[in-house]
Amino acid sequence: MVNVSEHELVPDHTLLEDDDEIEEVLDEYNIKRTDLPKIKRTDPAVPDEAETGDVIRVERDSRTTDTAIVYRLVVE
Repeated sequence: MVNVSEHELVPDHTLLEDDDEIEEVLDEYNIKRTDLPKIKRTDPAVPDEAETGDVIRVERDSRTTDTAIVYRLVVE
């Protein structure tokens, strides 16, 4: 079976484990955790150790800025 998360077109998905880092992100955007866009736990790109309620950092290549970083909340 193919591991989709290792495909060259799938952006890097990183689990944020440090609560301070998560709080910095939420403070920067002046939002609550539940205001983040959602990503399903069953999405093949989500790291295996991610659980519902975790925050994922997605780093994509961008034409205008070398790297675009977005955050997603893992949901059921």
